[in-house]
Amino acid sequence: MTTQTAIPCTLMRGGTSRGPYFLASDLPESREGISRVLLAAMGSPDARQIDGLGGATTLTSKVCIVSPAAAGEAQQIDYLFAQVSVDKAAVDFGPTCGNMLAGIGPFAIEKGLVAAEDGETRVRIRAVNTGALIEAVVRTPGGRVTYDGDTAIAGVPGTAAPIVLNFADAVGGATGKLLPTGKAKDMIEGVEVTCLDVCMPVVIARAVDLGKTARESAKELDADKAFMARIERIRRAASLAMGMGDAEGRVIPKFAMVAAPAGGTGVAARYFTPLACHEAMAVTGGICIATACMLPGTVAEGIARVGPNERETVVIEHPSGQMEAVISTRRAAAGTVEVLGGGTLRTARKLMSGEVFIPARVWGGRVSA
Repeated sequence: MTTQTAIPCTLMRGGTSRGPYFLASDLPESREGISRVLLAAMGSPDARQIDGLGGATTLTSKVCIVSPAAAGEAQQIDYLFAQVSVDKAAVDFGPTCGNMLAGIGPFAIEKGLVAAEDGETRVRIRAVNTGALIEAVVRTPGGRVTYDGDTAIAGVPGTAAPIVLNFADAVGGATGKLLPTGKAKDMIEGVEVTCLDVCMPVVIARAVDLGKTARESAKELDADKAFMARIERIRRAASLAMGMGDAEGRVIPKFAMVAAPAGGTGVAARYFTPLACHEAMAVTGGICIATACMLPGTVAEGIARVGPNERETVVIEHPSGQMEAVISTRRAAAGTVEVLGGGTLRTARKLMSGEVFIPARVWGGRVSA
């Protein structure tokens, strides 16, 4: 009698995160069924995730589910992201993940969902969670994905082939608005913040207003329980002000704090996931923070060092190094700025391809027609 169900998957590093990538056709059809399978596959709830593929951190407890585009467009696929809780029996389908997004193009090409071209292949990706459209440019010499290259990203040892991620329709994916509260700055829980929705809804504060420098390590910030409780109160109050409802138990909106950079340009930032400080920088969150640096009236104005160009590369200093985000804007009437899009450079690597086994009592597999 079969007591385990085998499910095909590919374990990949995407940016500074890691997790299994599945074809949607290999998983249950309902979100509830998918959640049960992913909890079993990742080994949650358990602080060590000892009985699954999870790495016992939020950055290594992520899952990507890929399928052909629902609308049938060529060279386009759908990407559903799942954040699997480490120590709770919970799976969050609310946010997306820009780091894991880096592995979607290579995975889709290797699974035959997108036809590879010689040199490089452009893959159009719809983030099912938010509706955002992203173009991934993947190196495919000879029509095959290559993972080898000389591109380094902070938070990942060694080098790999570059993957360019260009975000279109990045504004208002979660709330429908660039500035969900209608203002560039709000006073929430006694702290001045900017609530911005570009790629990811983020509540941004100045580090100095929180008694911090944005030079702290992730461990230092996580250890300051009073500080972490304070920013969680701000995040939850801001979520209500943004029209997103009570954020308790949800990972969006995210929270970030900013300060003047140690280097010549850009901004120093610390980003929260939200109950822990990110050990590097999320792609979507980084693009949102970089956008705040380009907009007049935000909390980043005056501390971020950026140029006046309508296509600006913003350097974001984070705990593991630096990330560059390219923000495209257009000067509009009455001194306002229109955000056209953002992009960044990531890498990915295939680590393992095979099957993950879960107890058959959790799910017995797809029934053949």
